[in-house]
Amino acid sequence: MLKRRWAIPLLIASLLSLSTLPAASASPPESPRPADAGAESSVPLPEIAARTTQVASGLRRPIAIAAPDDGSGRLFIAEKRGTVRVYHPDTGLAQTPLIDITAAVDESGNERGLLGIATAPDFPDSREVYLAYTALPDGAVTLARYDLDDARLEVLLSQEHATYSNHNGGQLAFGPDGHLYWSIGDGGGSGDPFDSGQRLDTLLGKILRIDVSRSCGDLAYCVPGDNPFAGVAGARPEIWTYGLRNPWRFSFDPADGSLWIGDVGQGRWEEIDRLRPAEQPGANLGWSCREGLVVFDEAQCGGGAELTDPVFTYSPRTGSCAVIGGQVYRGKQFADLVGGTYIATDYCSSTVWALRDDGAGGYLQAEIGQTPTQVTAFGATPEGELYVVNDLPGGLHRVSFERVAPTCRITQTANAWGGGLTANLTLTNTGTTPVSGWKLVFPLALGQTIISDWNTDLVQNGDMVTAANAAYNGTIAPGDSVEIGYLANHTGDTSAPERYTLNGHACTIGD
Repeated sequence: MLKRRWAIPLLIASLLSLSTLPAASASPPESPRPADAGAESSVPLPEIAARTTQVASGLRRPIAIAAPDDGSGRLFIAEKRGTVRVYHPDTGLAQTPLIDITAAVDESGNERGLLGIATAPDFPDSREVYLAYTALPDGAVTLARYDLDDARLEVLLSQEHATYSNHNGGQLAFGPDGHLYWSIGDGGGSGDPFDSGQRLDTLLGKILRIDVSRSCGDLAYCVPGDNPFAGVAGARPEIWTYGLRNPWRFSFDPADGSLWIGDVGQGRWEEIDRLRPAEQPGANLGWSCREGLVVFDEAQCGGGAELTDPVFTYSPRTGSCAVIGGQVYRGKQFADLVGGTYIATDYCSSTVWALRDDGAGGYLQAEIGQTPTQVTAFGATPEGELYVVNDLPGGLHRVSFERVAPTCRITQTANAWGGGLTANLTLTNTGTTPVSGWKLVFPLALGQTIISDWNTDLVQNGDMVTAANAAYNGTIAPGDSVEIGYLANHTGDTSAPERYTLNGHACTIGD
């Protein structure tokens, strides 16, 4: 017997977006702000600390989290080998997998395997789960629907991905419009060897948007008629956004429908993108013309394409390696601290990044803590509380936040001219104990290169600067300050650093 796929409002929406309609520039409807979406916090980011508490162990390379909105309080945790485990706060981690598709999954290579999971919007009725994985025998990146009642796996869509085993993407999420979104990497290798990012005739290097509530013709799904390339000759109509390298994890902000993407970089820049609903259809995020904000391959920059800038980039040169895109916090428990704040991390450095709209076209940013090693994914409960899973040794961790008193403050002045600038920094110990031996770490704006420095032992590595104490100013008593500075060249951007950490702790900026 056929199951009812969708709740009535979503069914109506589906019927209004037939795949035979011409292409349009429409965007997904902006979802109304949920009544329980949480407040927008105004607590300064350096006064927030992220903490994690391990709540389960024994997972085998957990890779993604889904939270069915069925009132059960359960989390579904996908494991790379092709199994899905169930965790409940009261009973812990169940030993018997809920789903086992290991016979269908190619987990050869570090980046292949079961990659993503999402529960259907009508999950309490349909009992359907959507899975993204690399399939046997050739590693094709595959989207399938799994029926929990009869353990049936139905393949919906696949993309050839045999040449290289990396850059498979794999995030799945239902958007505020009820359609399913799926990310696929650029095909792997190094430097986008297939030029996939800027091509529209392939699903590689894209985020897709499809209607899985029904089928159309020979397809096991339908292409929404307002997809930006529906009806465009030579283009894959499933494409929603393009110009991505390996969009390993993305999420939607339930308050305004914004799409947040963590796109793993080639080696110079990791980036986070935010697309509001009207900006999403057909957005070109730049790869492989650009990596972050910097030109990567000039040959891919032709055609006058309009590129969408990332809202945040960081260099992996201080121990990072791969951005793990997270979530905008919309829970209740910590709304006063991080309501409306985007939280992400990095697979290698475990740095917790916090980003918040500053109301003036930019974003406040800070490093607010550490996750466990090798986090692979964030997940949110239906109530908006956050969890993470980490790869090795394989655990589930609850994320919490607390307010802390910053232990340092930076005041900065700069004088720019022509192609140069001088910066003077006052570093104040605002804590209650002496700082003995210190390292101040901060990023420079693009194109700034330090020539000389004073009162510090300073090293620049890419855009990142580590300023360590000199022999004569290594101890800073509570309330005391040290003065340091540097002379730098610039290529036009003379802006001051936007974040500082002293011995790993975020500093406030300003008087």
